[in-house]
Amino acid sequence: MLAAAELLVLAVLVFEAAVLWRVWRGLRRQGLGGRAALRGAYEELVPLPVRRVMGFDAKGLVSLGLWVTGRRHGVPAGAAAFSYAREQVPLMAGFLFACVLELVAVEILLRSLDAPVGLRAVLLAVDAYGILIALAVIACYVTRPHVVDAAELRVRHGAFFDLRIPRELITGVQHRRSYTETGMLKVEDERLALSVNSQTNVIVELAEPIEAIRPLGRRERVRVVRFFADDPAGAYAALCTGPVPAAAPAR
Repeated sequence: MLAAAELLVLAVLVFEAAVLWRVWRGLRRQGLGGRAALRGAYEELVPLPVRRVMGFDAKGLVSLGLWVTGRRHGVPAGAAAFSYAREQVPLMAGFLFACVLELVAVEILLRSLDAPVGLRAVLLAVDAYGILIALAVIACYVTRPHVVDAAELRVRHGAFFDLRIPRELITGVQHRRSYTETGMLKVEDERLALSVNSQTNVIVELAEPIEAIRPLGRRERVRVVRFFADDPAGAYAALCTGPVPAAAPAR
């Protein structure tokens, strides 16, 4: 059975490589360079949601490296960074602890049942991957804060969402708390809510709609953005300086 499974996997890989080669050659004949043709073939063969998920994994591994070295992503010199991880990290830490317990419990159970080494190795790899992903998500929350600089406001949620708002489009800023948000990200009537534990506490109003990309690639037009920051008063103050006019008073 193991040999048959290996042959099946090998056949699938060979087929995928052949299809990739044909698409790549077709794009090369159209005049694209090698790297551009490879990227075009990848985008043609892999659906957008799958590419987005793969991108989350890659960004998570990068964030792990940044976390270990004490650095942050996308925070230029002179910019103000505003964390939103304080409400999320304890929950993710609990999930991580549960993953570790599951790994240990499953291994003990399989050993007691004299399960084959191959089966134990597969389940161990799956559980270890879950632990790695949990660590990567925590690292993304810690190393990818909201950013305010002279040119833009960058609103983020780990590796899953990244919206850049030019400061010249911001017409109003409010510090207003809401505890009734539903879901991580919601768009309704050009109003985007990016919540943490059902909370937002900063509202940004724009002169005209801009495009926001949902985690799996769907595009939305938004004119009002609500998001959460651990220090909403600091974010409000940073956004009300420079080219951004002060809007409604903080509440």
